[in-house]
Amino acid sequence: MDERKRESIVAYLRRRMAEFGIEPDDIAASLAADAEQRRAARYRDAAGHTWDGKGDAPRWVVQATSAGQSLDHFAIGETTQAEPAKAPAVDWRQDPFAGSRLETVRSEIRSGHTGAA
Repeated sequence: MDERKRESIVAYLRRRMAEFGIEPDDIAASLAADAEQRRAARYRDAAGHTWDGKGDAPRWVVQATSAGQSLDHFAIGETTQAEPAKAPAVDWRQDPFAGSRLETVRSEIRSGHTGAA
């Protein structure tokens, strides 16, 4: 973003803040409260809804657990981070079709070339 456009946006935001009586400290407090809420959340669904695990469970938790989903599935933290699945190692030295016509046909099919005119 060029500097003139940035300054124009800043000026517009300052005018709108003055119009509504919003002080920079109000914005800072709101951002801090949002950050605190995100830190306090213990569970999150795919839509971004969060719950701190205290009090009555929100509707999305009740619906998911009633449908058989584990609450642990929604837990936020290092313990719920699934490790990326590793592709099984393939030892192509053991490929019985290596160097044969069948291997050539398989690679042509994979690449989209069938050799037919």
